[in-house]
Amino acid sequence: MTAHAPQLSPQAKANLPAHVAIIMDGNGRWAKQRHLPRVEGHRHGVESVRTIVRTAGEIGIKYLTLYAFSVENWNRPKDEVDTLMKYLARFLKSELAELNRNNVRLEVIGQIYRLPEFVQDQLKRTQDALSKNKGLTLILALSYGGRTELVDAVRAVAGKVKQGKIEPAEIDEKVIADHLYTRHLPDPDLLIRTSGEMRVSNFMLWQISYSELVVTPTFWPDFRRQQFFDALEEFMRRHRRFGSV
Repeated sequence: MTAHAPQLSPQAKANLPAHVAIIMDGNGRWAKQRHLPRVEGHRHGVESVRTIVRTAGEIGIKYLTLYAFSVENWNRPKDEVDTLMKYLARFLKSELAELNRNNVRLEVIGQIYRLPEFVQDQLKRTQDALSKNKGLTLILALSYGGRTELVDAVRAVAGKVKQGKIEPAEIDEKVIADHLYTRHLPDPDLLIRTSGEMRVSNFMLWQISYSELVVTPTFWPDFRRQQFFDALEEFMRRHRRFGSV
């Protein structure tokens, strides 16, 4: 007998978050439990990316941000970083046809200039090919750090103050938000972290101020449609007050 595919409840379908962000954690520990090299965890994690992107588009989520590579990840062993970069470029190329069929648009946030040239080239080709799509916007956070983003924003604002374009008294939350990498995107409604770690790991520190947090013990390579739906059902049960009563 074939198992039924996981389904969302009607209540969850009616209360979907517009923007979901995911800290994809646990690839290394997934591999270690299976006595495999860490890179095998990353390879299997790509399958989860494929599944979640496809699912998010199917159910009508508008924005999906994936924390794919942090500024701190540059400190990992060179061979692991090199493998991750190759996987990233391969994913961007191999998934292009499916992303296009599913009407997905691609954006990137982070210090993209630090990525290898072959990754930057593939990113541009993939973004250009998907630029006219109107469905899910997939945002990859690459060479990204929340504190780095805030520093870059403060530098940009300070430069405009120095040029006389902004008065110090005019600096408010909107001015700061307008100088973030995500200036043209809504803040996440839901932040999911896999692997059970109870921290946000320098991810979208400004943008997640009022996001609902769901932490799952599932390692990222095992995070598939059912686990995604579980998180969306949990989001549906939350009452978002934004500081009010």
